[in-house]
Amino acid sequence: QVQLVESGGGSVQAGDSLRLACVDSGRTCRDYGMAWFRQAPGKEREFVGGLTWLGGATTYSDSVRGQFCISRDNAENTAYLHLSSLKPDDTGVYYCARARRGNIGADLDYYDTWGQGTQVTVSS
Repeated sequence: QVQLVESGGGSVQAGDSLRLACVDSGRTCRDYGMAWFRQAPGKEREFVGGLTWLGGATTYSDSVRGQFCISRDNAENTAYLHLSSLKPDDTGVYYCARARRGNIGADLDYYDTWGQGTQVTVSS
C-alpha cells in the first residue's frame, strides 16, 4: 500500500522557491523521524534534512542549512520541504522517507518507507 506521497516539484528558474509536500498515510501515534533526500542524475542519494513528528526537532545537511526549511502539519500528516534561492545544483529527484524510530540522518538504514519522489529542475 502507498504510504508516502510527495508532490510540489517542478521546473523553475535559479533564485525561485518551491514547497514540496509529503503526505504520510501510514501515520501512527508514536514518534518517529521523517526525512528528505535528493538524488541528482548520476549521483548517490543525499540527505537533505529531517524532523521528528511529535517533537518537531529538525536537522539539516550542511549543504542546505539556511536555504531549505522543513516543517510539518500533524493534523494533515504532512511534512513540507521549503526550498528557496534555488540553484541548478539543487536539481534532482526529492524523496521523503519514514524512519523506523526517531533517528534522522544520512544513514539509509534508518528508513523503512520511501515515497516515489518528485522532480525538481532548476535552470540558470
